[in-house]
Amino acid sequence: MNTAATVSNVAPLPPPPSVLPAPATMRRYVIDRPGSYDKLALREAPSLVPGDGEVVIDVRAAGVNYADTMVRMGLYQSAKEFVGWPITPGFEVAGVVQAVGAGVTDLAVGERVLAVTLFNGYASQVKALRQYVFRTPERLSDPEAAGFPSVYLTAWFALFELAHPHKGDKVLIHSAAGGVGGCLVQLARLAGCEVTAVVGAAHKIDTARAHGADHVIDKSSEDLWARAEKIAPEGYDVICDANGVSTLKQSYQHLRRAGKLVVYGFHSMLPKGGSGRPSWIKLGIDYLRTPRFNPLDLTNDSKSVLAFNLSYLFDRKDILEAGMGQLTGWLSDGKIAAPPVKTYPFDRAADAHRDIESGQTVGKLVLTL
Repeated sequence: MNTAATVSNVAPLPPPPSVLPAPATMRRYVIDRPGSYDKLALREAPSLVPGDGEVVIDVRAAGVNYADTMVRMGLYQSAKEFVGWPITPGFEVAGVVQAVGAGVTDLAVGERVLAVTLFNGYASQVKALRQYVFRTPERLSDPEAAGFPSVYLTAWFALFELAHPHKGDKVLIHSAAGGVGGCLVQLARLAGCEVTAVVGAAHKIDTARAHGADHVIDKSSEDLWARAEKIAPEGYDVICDANGVSTLKQSYQHLRRAGKLVVYGFHSMLPKGGSGRPSWIKLGIDYLRTPRFNPLDLTNDSKSVLAFNLSYLFDRKDILEAGMGQLTGWLSDGKIAAPPVKTYPFDRAADAHRDIESGQTVGKLVLTL
């Protein structure tokens, strides 16, 4: 009997998932119902086990975004549609691979990775499909890696999928010292544009300049639109605006013919620190004051208004892969840099929320474990 031949004809069993020793429990923030900072409850939960095509990450850092505060306040529409209550906020993490499920053959346990998530990022362990996990670029620390994908993907989509700026275009960027704003400045400069950065306080000027802005307007000490008109008398080719009602109308008016207004947030409608709760009266008034753009006017003005929310594009893996591919390539080549990062211990998520709501921070805020 040919034993070797007999054995070779037996189909091998699939290998078991690769794992590192893991604790029996993990920690995560849970919001049971909307409210202020006290709704961020840190709790224990069972450790995660990967399914087919999934990766479990031991999280070392988790990015904090302004959207997370809106999730906490019950104002983020995609959170309501996709998850409901209770919910764990967070869109991005960095750490090491703890375990991989069947079918994941190109990541090793213990390898440094970052991941984008549709919520669930404020946790000591995160489970994600392989398509949403990326090797951490060598030049990034874990906090820098955790603060990289959301802001840069937002900026990349705004500029290169929607606005399509040309070399020499005049681009105005609001909130240019923040996470997304700073990335927009860097990417617009990479595209060869002349960049005007708008900041809301004197201590943010140097940050905007460090990102590469050609002009910086500190609207706390000078007339924003008077200065903007001096810089670009004929108007701007692209204006990126996450403020909402406080600037949208004027932003549109300061576009030149064929100009594009890209909208990706409404921060001025929301509280700047304090209670951590929205003012429903202010929200209502600001909603009524928000400009409506009539298609007939847009046609006659020959201007465009473009808008998006990145969380609704989570299923567009083609966009995600294209964006991350370009961004990590530019990062490796030294053409862009990670935003400056301010870190908070994991148990101080409420402090991070309070600070980002204040409007006084620069760069990215990151929770570290």
